[in-house]
Amino acid sequence: MGVEGEPDRTLREAWLRSYPALVGALTALTGSRAEAEDATQEAFARAVTAWRSGVPDNPDAWLRTAAVNRARSRFRRRRRGQELSRLIPDPGPVPAPTPDRVDLLTALRHLPSAQREALVLHHLLDMPVEEISRDLRTPVGTVKARLSRGRAALAALLGEEPSTVDRPEVPHA
Repeated sequence: MGVEGEPDRTLREAWLRSYPALVGALTALTGSRAEAEDATQEAFARAVTAWRSGVPDNPDAWLRTAAVNRARSRFRRRRRGQELSRLIPDPGPVPAPTPDRVDLLTALRHLPSAQREALVLHHLLDMPVEEISRDLRTPVGTVKARLSRGRAALAALLGEEPSTVDRPEVPHA
């Protein structure tokens, strides 16, 4: 690694110097200017993080390698998607969400990710608590607590009374 302390300046200089050439080369490689721009921008985005620990001795070579690797990864991902689309029938268009569904999705974004994940898996994908527990490697009691807290938070966000639908029934003696 090269001199530390000036990764932002070096990155700016590399952007001005290398970006046009990288986009041109990757356009030739991928056949798509949009793919080339995306891969080049992803390489620079990775540099922002990677260069905090020190700018490489040859920033242009680092960026060139990163950009080509990003283009390869994007190509592989796209090819796998095309292969998958040949194997699996088209499910058709997904219907537009109803206003209630939009409200629910908006409210879900305000919940902590653990609660949101438990609610979506349980209520939208119909997974039983035990399966969620196993998949998330989380105790059953933790999943139940997340569901309970998440439902209460959703009810408050949606201006509704907490539902008793998913509360465990207490057997009558």
